[in-house]
Amino acid sequence: MSDRSATLPLSPFRHPGEAFAAVQLGLHVVCRAGRDPEELSLHHEIRRRVFVEEQGLFDGSDRDAHDDDGATVRILGLCGDVAGGAVRCYPLPDRLMNVSNGDGAVDTVDHGPGLWKGDRLAVLPSFRHNGLGAPLVRFAVRTAAEAGGRKMIAHIQPSNVGFFEHLGWYTVGELVSYVGRPHQTMAIDLAVVLRRL
Repeated sequence: MSDRSATLPLSPFRHPGEAFAAVQLGLHVVCRAGRDPEELSLHHEIRRRVFVEEQGLFDGSDRDAHDDDGATVRILGLCGDVAGGAVRCYPLPDRLMNVSNGDGAVDTVDHGPGLWKGDRLAVLPSFRHNGLGAPLVRFAVRTAAEAGGRKMIAHIQPSNVGFFEHLGWYTVGELVSYVGRPHQTMAIDLAVVLRRL
């Protein structure tokens, strides 16, 4: 690990000048799991800004029980030393019979041991053209694969399906309503990812 990735990330909300410079200069992108309460707070603030303020998907907060689960990996995407994105991933229970889509409906997914879910991919608007989204998704996928995962699923907004297909994901079933909006269930086989590492 480089000294640069070991430094505490800067908040784009408290350091807007550094955030602007990181975006304008196209600084190196690094992803890592949040390591302390300050980094986890920054992870949650990025998600809140995107999912509550910008997209209106949640009222007040997008946090749920997965955020309190020790198995959940909360990931930050850094552009230089400035945090500009977040995503989380977690294993689903082995005995899972149905995958709730957030509105009580159930998706058609190949259940069983080794099933992971990736969600809450959030990239702040000023960082969206710096290539931060793909490294965040790849880091979450690699994290699940290295933890022994077999498959990862996610609910993807329709406008982002092509982006995920480009990263090796495939669609599962039809559109579903997730948090009150249309989403496409997508999956990626993690064994394929491990062979590429």
